[in-house]
Amino acid sequence: MQAHDDRAREVLREVFGYTAFRGRQQAIIEHVVEGGDALVLMPTGGGKSLCYQLPALMRPGTAIVVSPLIALMQDQVEALRQLGVEAEFLNSSLDGAAQAAVERRFADGDLKLLYVAPERLLTGRFVDLMGRVELALFAIDEAHCVSQWGHDFRPEYRQLTVLHERFPAVPRIALTATADAPTRREIVERLALDDAEQFVASFDRPNIRYTVVHKEQPRQQLKEFLARHRDESGIVYCLSRRKVEETAGWLAAQGVKALPYHAGLDAAVRADHQQRFLREDGVVMCATIAFGMGIDKPDVRFVAHLDLPKSLEGYYQETGRAGRDGLPAEAWMSYGLGDLVTLAQFIQRSEAGEERKRLERAKLDALLAFAETTRCRRQQLLGYFGESLEQPCGNCDNCLQPPLTWDATEAAQKALSCVYRTGQRFGVGYLVDVLLGKDNERICSRGHDRLGVHGIGTDLDARQWRGVFRQLVAMGMLVPDPEGYGTLRLTEAARPLFGGEQRLELRREPDRAQRRARRSTAPGARGSLDIAPHEQDLWQALRETRAQLAKEQGVPAYVIFHDATLYAMLRERPADREAMAAISGVGTRKLERYGARFLEVLHPA
Repeated sequence: MQAHDDRAREVLREVFGYTAFRGRQQAIIEHVVEGGDALVLMPTGGGKSLCYQLPALMRPGTAIVVSPLIALMQDQVEALRQLGVEAEFLNSSLDGAAQAAVERRFADGDLKLLYVAPERLLTGRFVDLMGRVELALFAIDEAHCVSQWGHDFRPEYRQLTVLHERFPAVPRIALTATADAPTRREIVERLALDDAEQFVASFDRPNIRYTVVHKEQPRQQLKEFLARHRDESGIVYCLSRRKVEETAGWLAAQGVKALPYHAGLDAAVRADHQQRFLREDGVVMCATIAFGMGIDKPDVRFVAHLDLPKSLEGYYQETGRAGRDGLPAEAWMSYGLGDLVTLAQFIQRSEAGEERKRLERAKLDALLAFAETTRCRRQQLLGYFGESLEQPCGNCDNCLQPPLTWDATEAAQKALSCVYRTGQRFGVGYLVDVLLGKDNERICSRGHDRLGVHGIGTDLDARQWRGVFRQLVAMGMLVPDPEGYGTLRLTEAARPLFGGEQRLELRREPDRAQRRARRSTAPGARGSLDIAPHEQDLWQALRETRAQLAKEQGVPAYVIFHDATLYAMLRERPADREAMAAISGVGTRKLERYGARFLEVLHPA
């Protein structure tokens, strides 16, 4: 074991350029090198790839990496080649001649890692080919795709038990960034990993700041947020294709380098936009959730959600695409009651069985609880995944600017009474008008101007009433009728409050002046790097050098060096090759290829 430990550290330093393992990486690597099976649950940016790449270099033979994502395969293979590792991929992006060439290299034992799409791996021809080659290990990436309850279900993954059946002596390592306890159990069952050791790392991403705002003027709110991330790469998620197109167009008109991405675009356009996002600095991708899975871009400084995502698992995975390099990043989300109605309709109108719908509704309830919580958001998020955080994080909106709360018992009773007295057949806008005593045609024609609840809510304004209704929905006392265009209905959970048996505290909705004051005193973003004005020229010179090298080779800039490595150069100012070798992320091969160029930038003649 000591010999393996020493060799692992040597490979880590010489090939990957790192001096120490992170978290449980070392234990996982030692286990797999020894031939053990493993299930690894590690957050995005936690270093999952190293958990199979390093054992692949230490064990004899070729490692087979199963991945459903063409873009991820290509990026990881190119990154490995930059490190001097013999790696290839096999997927539908290659023509017949290229595929045959890769298979010959594999058969000849020339490869250390081969990335394969599950559909190709499962063909009898490829299984027979693997039987003629010495195999180091099987790595099953994005293992949550095996779960029918997951958000990225891929039926091909269920057939991957063939690896264990046909090659029982070859160790398997299944990896995922998002899997709650039921999904983990299904991964174990479906992939026959009953005897595998499970390594569950912390879900915490302390470098990400979480912020949730309530929709008022969503485009203006987004614009104010993006002003803190000028010329930085990021993703803006929208629920619909139409909104993606409109948002990208609007941002472009505002001078932001924004591109749309969704499944309805021409495949060539999607591929071009994805390549630009990967290879250019400062591109903002406006996308549906069809974008981003497996994107190995480490320098995404922010992820914004213009609409409520479908679940906390989805939110966690999507926000996890920010700050993969460990540097500060932001996760920002705006949402309103309309988002909830839309998602509830999706669930109700889907063709899934009642059990699946019940599960989806429970996931949506958990997401609402996160959005409306007044406690530390990181504590709420980690708690959903079964992990506790003893102290508030100090790096979310609720920690940095604790929300005001108030005794809303009477207001909530008025709101619930208004829903009941009007027949549980109306949406929030109508109910607020009744409470405020409006005498418009809709209200008068129904006789609701003669109800006892008409005009009893003039102590609050419309915005505050919308906040009350939204929070009552989040607490489960009201539910939108998915077949009734957003109309609200009472639930059993409302009965104790309705009957005066329960007190209720809600988040206070600040007025316009208070909102301006909170924005003006909001802590500065941690999503941007701390670079002093006098360092800006050198920082840009380092980035331009990296961009030029990437352009010469036709690869994304981060494949040359991550932002974190350039930032370390800026801080440390290495003066010679020995000092440059000590910079995290500068391995032996990269030192030989790029060391002199960056030393010239740091210390021009």
